[in-house]
Amino acid sequence: MDTSLNLQLTWQSVCGKMKSEYGEPVFDSWIKPLVVEKIKKGVLIVSAPSTFFRDWVSNNYRSKLLEFCKQADEEILSIDIVVSEEKNSSEIGVSKKGNAPQIKDNSSVDIDFGIPLDPKLTFENFVVGKPNEFAYAAAQRVAMSKNIAFNPLFLYGGVGLGKTHLMHAIAWSIKQQDPKKVIAYMSAEKFMYQFIKSVRFKDTMAFKEQFRAVDVLMIDDIQFICGKDSTQEEFFHTFNSLIDNNRQVIISADKSPSDLDDMEDRLTSRLGWGLVADIHPTTYELRLGILQTKAAGFSVNIPDKVLEFVAHKVTSNVRELEGALNRIVANAMFIGREITIDNARDVLSDLLRVSERKVTIDEIQKQVASHYLIKLSDMLSSKRTKQISTPRQVAMYLAKTLTTMSLPEIGKSFGGRDHTTILHAFRKIQSDIETDASLAEDVRLLTTILSK
Repeated sequence: MDTSLNLQLTWQSVCGKMKSEYGEPVFDSWIKPLVVEKIKKGVLIVSAPSTFFRDWVSNNYRSKLLEFCKQADEEILSIDIVVSEEKNSSEIGVSKKGNAPQIKDNSSVDIDFGIPLDPKLTFENFVVGKPNEFAYAAAQRVAMSKNIAFNPLFLYGGVGLGKTHLMHAIAWSIKQQDPKKVIAYMSAEKFMYQFIKSVRFKDTMAFKEQFRAVDVLMIDDIQFICGKDSTQEEFFHTFNSLIDNNRQVIISADKSPSDLDDMEDRLTSRLGWGLVADIHPTTYELRLGILQTKAAGFSVNIPDKVLEFVAHKVTSNVRELEGALNRIVANAMFIGREITIDNARDVLSDLLRVSERKVTIDEIQKQVASHYLIKLSDMLSSKRTKQISTPRQVAMYLAKTLTTMSLPEIGKSFGGRDHTTILHAFRKIQSDIETDASLAEDVRLLTTILSK
């Protein structure tokens, strides 16, 4: 058989196995653009379209590629991934005037630059409710607009509320409208890693060229570069270059631009240039809607009462909410247990403990003061009458029992008292409730009220 034909057949076999191993999105993003060149002395030479692309494939897929290559052709001993100079030079235009790369038209580029997108994270799969409706509308406007509507788009909110989902959804929507657009989606940590690597290997020009030659730059969790002065400096120039050349920038963070600590003022100002959209914590109605949508994709029947139970109990974020439902369904499928509220409570016992309402010392002090008919200020005072000292010690006992605060932290909340004072109060109330029925009833009632 012709050597070149045999090599192509080998590579087709490898590609088929890689697609099965990693899925179509990863294959299309990272394996399909590779071009098999030749085999020389047992070394299979494969070309990648850019330096970053080569490094990413080498770090993440090289070992598996080699494994499948050896299975397809025992003569292949190793694999060498090189950069295709022709392809690389066609992607980037570098100005001869100074060091700043000039962004050029990318219409000929048919690959995405960045971390592969999750095919499940689309607008169609995003459940909209009052807490996220503004961010959802803003994301859709940016994704669907033929002309840049807001630049940058800055999405912020707590962990697991949907920021990453919306960013992936924007990218998928843009790809669907114009597959030729080059989209770079990655975390701020990955951006920082690539920058540090470029400095280490004295290849900062290539770094600048790649990041400034995209149509859409999407950086997730920008708060991770707070305090990293050199990375902020490079991101600042990359940001300005893209904005000036009418390229879309989309950023996410856990806080608004003005609330990001250790972020340069000039960068904070630019991050708030376009549209800032926040995602609020989920409501019960939104959580229930998310669970109902996810439940529809399972082959088992999940009673509405169970979904309502989970929506009431798991309130931290959407990731934990979906994870809780996955655990319930997996338990039912693998063990054969009926999906009921009681069984759901057993399966999620550890999660429910963490998700229980966290009582604050301020709440404890207010409730105890109200119960014993004393002033809230008496909790912090130095008064030692039994009418004041007993309620104060009860509050200290409850603070030690119902919160995770340390003894010094509790002491600080009670007028700057020493931790030994808190420990003494805790032990005294713990001992007294064994013999004083009235005190025991007070503590039991207060505990019940505060734990609701």
